[in-house]
Amino acid sequence: MYHYDVFISYERRADAVSKWVRNHFHPRLCELLDGNLDRDVQVFFDESVRVGGKWPDELRSALRHTRILVPVCSPKYFHNEWCLAEWASMERREELAGGDRPATLIYPVIYCDSKNFPPYAHERRMKNLTEWNHPYEQFQVSAKYIGFHDQMNRIATELEELLSAAPAWRPDWPVLTPRPDAPPASRFPRL
Repeated sequence: MYHYDVFISYERRADAVSKWVRNHFHPRLCELLDGNLDRDVQVFFDESVRVGGKWPDELRSALRHTRILVPVCSPKYFHNEWCLAEWASMERREELAGGDRPATLIYPVIYCDSKNFPPYAHERRMKNLTEWNHPYEQFQVSAKYIGFHDQMNRIATELEELLSAAPAWRPDWPVLTPRPDAPPASRFPRL
C-alpha cells in the first residue's frame, strides 16, 4: 500500500531552499530514480498537493504511504514543526520496523550550515550538497551542474538500496503532526 517511494521534506518558507528543491533537487531525483528502476517511481513533493486539498490530511496520508523520507536540512528545518513531525514519524517507524538490523528510512541531505543542526541529526550520516546549493535556474547551465548531477546519481543509487530494504507497509505506521494553529482572534467586538 505504499503510494510513494520518497517524501521530500524541507522548510518551504525558506525561499532559497524551496527554489533549490523545486528547480534542481526534485526534478533530478525523479529523473534519476525513474531511469534506474524498472518501475515508475513516485516522489512526493508538497507541490503535489492538489488545489483545494486539505494540507495536513494530504501530508499525513503521503507520509504514511511513503517508503523513505529525504529531509533537505538547513538550520531552519529543525525549527519547523511540520519538518520535525515528518522526521519524528519516520524515526518512530524505524523503531517499529526494528529487527536485528533496523531499516534506514531517513536519508538526510545537507543544504547548508550543518554545524547548527541538533545533536540527533548529527547522529545520522548525511549527504552534503552545500557545494551545489544554488537555487536559481541558471545553475543548470553552469559547469558545476555536472558535479551536482553526478552527486544526485550517487544519491539515487543509495536510495534504490534503501527502497529495496524498506519494510512492508503497515496501516498502523505512526504519523505525527504538530498541533494546529489557534484560530485568529475575531476583529469584531462582541455584542
